[in-house]
Amino acid sequence: MEQSKVYFTDFRTTAFGDGLPAKLQKLLRKAGIGTIDMDGKFVAVKLHFGELGNISYLRPNYARAVVDLIKELGGKPFLTDCNTMYPGSRKNALEHLECAWQNGFTPLTVGCPVIIGDGLKGTDDISVPVVGGEYVSEAKIGRAVMDADVFISLTHFKGHEMTGFGGAIKNIGMGCGSRAGKTEQHSNGKPHIAKERCRGCRRCLRECANNGLVFDENTKKMQVDQEHCVGCSRCLGACNFDAIEFNDSNANSILNCKMAEYTKAVVDGRPHFHISLIVDVSPNCDCHGENDTPILPDIGMFASFDPLALDQACADACLAAEPMPHSQLTDHLAQPGFQDHQDHFINSAPESEWRSCLEHAEKIGLGNRDYELIPL
Repeated sequence: MEQSKVYFTDFRTTAFGDGLPAKLQKLLRKAGIGTIDMDGKFVAVKLHFGELGNISYLRPNYARAVVDLIKELGGKPFLTDCNTMYPGSRKNALEHLECAWQNGFTPLTVGCPVIIGDGLKGTDDISVPVVGGEYVSEAKIGRAVMDADVFISLTHFKGHEMTGFGGAIKNIGMGCGSRAGKTEQHSNGKPHIAKERCRGCRRCLRECANNGLVFDENTKKMQVDQEHCVGCSRCLGACNFDAIEFNDSNANSILNCKMAEYTKAVVDGRPHFHISLIVDVSPNCDCHGENDTPILPDIGMFASFDPLALDQACADACLAAEPMPHSQLTDHLAQPGFQDHQDHFINSAPESEWRSCLEHAEKIGLGNRDYELIPL
């Protein structure tokens, strides 16, 4: 199979030269976005608006650069994301839009409408066949996402507490799933509470949207209701005392495979293009209502027609970078007896796993892990 092309530029600028939004547009032109017929077409630009309290999400300026270029090419762009399955500021369209506006994504600032892809309550989805799917036969995708003629992903590439990193495949596969679709992807593997480490602080309880956690007033410890728990892992990220563990060691790999299959459902059969920015590489997802200091330095902007090659190129660039001091990653590496996995993502989040996602994506024909990196 021929190598996929991934285009790259760093974040360097010169005095009185182009700013980063203009530099991003140059990258996209070089990568061939202009070869897509967008004239009069609806163009979905999928990105993460960031949870309230988190400030590591992509700045709206980057979205505006992409939107302006799409309009220049004759397209009708809209920014979109689907509702979440956990408590927070993005679990229904009203709160989701308010969150997007507060974080700077308004029609005025980005130059196009902002549309929540799966409707008011996260129930406006469509079943999309997954060609070659092994775990999912039909993906539940937000209807507005699938109604678009052209699909573009704009991804903040960062760490993730379950999937190692959040790249293009996660942005598309998990992000475009409706609330039911997200639940389907997260449904393998459920946690248990290590009672000797549980402090009874109830911090995890605030993150559970499915009645999957129950506080025992007698023992003052948290318990998992296995019937209602969907294995979304929000509680895992909320616990400061490592009291929450997952029972199924294969859960992350199954989640990764399902994300790849959901991504294939989204992009199959229509023009698509993908952009990832390695900047503000926080250790956890932008779904968190906070963000820790970056674990890796800002590296650059990447673009490709192949979302799998894009993720592989971004992962390789991150693995080759030096860890940032005084970060979660270097804190872990400095712990006595810590097992160095020779992998920045797993060293930052030892419960995580990411390679199965890319391996399965290639297996089902989503793209190619073999790529040619073309600097701008």
